Amino acid sequence: MRVAVAEDSGIFRQALVTLLTTVGIEVVVSAGSGEELLALIAEDPPDVAIVDLHMPPTFTNEGVVAARRLLARHPGLGVLVLSAFNETPQAMELFRDQPRGVGYLLKDHVTDVDNLRSALERVRSGEVVIDPDVVTRLVEARHREQELARLSGREREVLELMAEGHSNAGIGKRLHLSARTVEDHVRAIFTKLKITSPGGPPGPQDSNKRVLAVLTWLRAAETR
Repeated sequence: MRVAVAEDSGIFRQALVTLLTTVGIEVVVSAGSGEELLALIAEDPPDVAIVDLHMPPTFTNEGVVAARRLLARHPGLGVLVLSAFNETPQAMELFRDQPRGVGYLLKDHVTDVDNLRSALERVRSGEVVIDPDVVTRLVEARHREQELARLSGREREVLELMAEGHSNAGIGKRLHLSARTVEDHVRAIFTKLKITSPGGPPGPQDSNKRVLAVLTWLRAAETR
């Protein structure tokens, strides 16, 4: 896997490059800003680009801006945005318009090399990756909403794991439920929330569509 990194902190950028290199991932570009990254990969894009959320010149949402420009210029490129803080509005901006191949992780979780490698592989394959802490914050905030009030406690647990991208088998393992029980909960969630995955009904093995369906509901909740 070929990866490009954009991070304004030289210390963190070097640490990230070292971590990726030690696990056999080739870092082809190391940049200090989104603009520099865009210029350096213009002719030879990598498989995945890792970009910091806060970079020059304003240190606000440069990572999201860079991510959207990268996806527009290089279809098929995976983009993983990193942030030191759980900034839910920025995460939602990244995931609007039903994206493919994008992810948002907190920097505290990047030091787990298995977690980082999994995130890179998933965005490379076109999936959506959301940091579990971001998902938890979003889902807990919606517990007060009328829509979530329709769900049982168990259904809310299943919804949170769905939003993290887990398959029915993965949900069943975590919650100690049978496959049939998980399927029933998933059906009930989508019926009660009146949402469907893009392109048709949610498939039990299609984690990306399931995540996008949950994001569709979360975006709708933001407007109420």
